[in-house]
Amino acid sequence: MLSQQIATFVAAAGESGHEELAPLIAPPFVIGGTMFAILVVLLLITLSYSNLGKRHAVVEEHADPHRQHPNKHDHGQGH
Repeated sequence: MLSQQIATFVAAAGESGHEELAPLIAPPFVIGGTMFAILVVLLLITLSYSNLGKRHAVVEEHADPHRQHPNKHDHGQGH
C-alpha cells in the first residue's frame, strides 16, 4: 500500500515538469567569494589568539597531597 502511494507521488512529481528555482541575491560566485572572505577573517581572528599561551613563563605545578582529588599521575612529585 505504502509503496503504491510512493510510486504515485513520484510519478506525479515527474509529470509536473520543470520547477522554478528560488531567486538568489547575487550570482553564485559572489556568494561563494563572500563566504570564503568571512571564513578567512574568522581564521585570522583565531590565529591572533595563538600567542596568549606564550605570555608568561611556564610554572611547574606542584603536587599537593592535601587536595581532595589528588593527581594520581604525578610521577612521584608529591611524596
